[in-house]
Amino acid sequence: MKTRIALLPQMGIPRPYDQTKPLAIVEAELDAPGPDEVVVKILAAGVCHSDLSVINGDRPRPTPLALGHEAVGEVVATGASVNDLKPGQRVAMVFVPSCGHCPCCAEGRPALCEPGLLHNTEGTLLSGAKRIQYQGEPILHHLGISCFSDFAVCHRRSLVPIDSTVAPDIQAVFGCAVLTGCGAVLNTARLHAGERVAIVGLGGVGLAALLGAIAGGARQVIAIDANPEKEALALTLGADHFVNARDLDAAEQVKSLTQGGVELAAEFAGVMPALDLAIEVTRRGGRTVTAALPNPSDRLSLAAARLVTEERALLGSYVGSCVPSRDIPNFIALHRRGRLPVEKMISHRLELSEINIAMERLATGQAVRQIVCFE
Repeated sequence: MKTRIALLPQMGIPRPYDQTKPLAIVEAELDAPGPDEVVVKILAAGVCHSDLSVINGDRPRPTPLALGHEAVGEVVATGASVNDLKPGQRVAMVFVPSCGHCPCCAEGRPALCEPGLLHNTEGTLLSGAKRIQYQGEPILHHLGISCFSDFAVCHRRSLVPIDSTVAPDIQAVFGCAVLTGCGAVLNTARLHAGERVAIVGLGGVGLAALLGAIAGGARQVIAIDANPEKEALALTLGADHFVNARDLDAAEQVKSLTQGGVELAAEFAGVMPALDLAIEVTRRGGRTVTAALPNPSDRLSLAAARLVTEERALLGSYVGSCVPSRDIPNFIALHRRGRLPVEKMISHRLELSEINIAMERLATGQAVRQIVCFE
């Protein structure tokens, strides 16, 4: 079948992206689904910093690549062996497929699925297949999803069935921003009710983490970002205070507001000064968690003795340490109850033809979560 895709021919094309247009919207051919695969009609897709990181080369991936990894869709057709999904079923799309039987999956940690990582790195589905063709050549899949498109073929284990009681443009953010942000705070760092929390980096994932901290019973939430224009939104979402990360005394401001530091600091900016700041505002005995993806060449400098003498914990979080089939429906239920008002994070709604404009907005910090709407 025919489908439009957002094709990235190569990484490293210079900005401004609204002029250089690193993504080409082209008509491609989508192969029929193989065993354990599903054709999905994309309803809405979120524009995430991880997409931008592929374009600018911070997160290297093989090309040519059909971009996009955060979306909600509707089942169109299923391949052999798919018996639990039917046409018309609403599904959230998950950017790490879980095989279900590797050591990490067996431990209940599907975010660390080893075959999932291998196939994501190679640009194939979990089956090893490539189902997109353009001008007779195979196109690679982005994290098994490639959702900046009208239709996509995904492995069944990249999909989570959900109900259709929430609008697709809102549900789209649950597959990445909410899983990663809320999961980092609630699953990886295991927020305790009554703890003080600092959120460093207020993009879509950071703001989802802020909402997750409030829903999880944080006593006090400090929002931190280098862009002062984020202050109003952070306070609207429930942060108690905002601190400008560029202030020379930013760490001291946080310590003053929190009687010496927070029990939990979560970093989502993806730059080393932000992680340094998150560690600095974490009090003795506290936990610092990061779910950001800095450039692979970046290195952390930390006096190792502090981990011992101050009983600190430094945690990495991928996909929010989530079990998507459990956590996505749970987070959507919290949204329906008003506990996770993620719709307030959405700054722009756009058409697929505007995807390069969206990437430039993201690069300049002029957007939070942008949603490509296909209906």
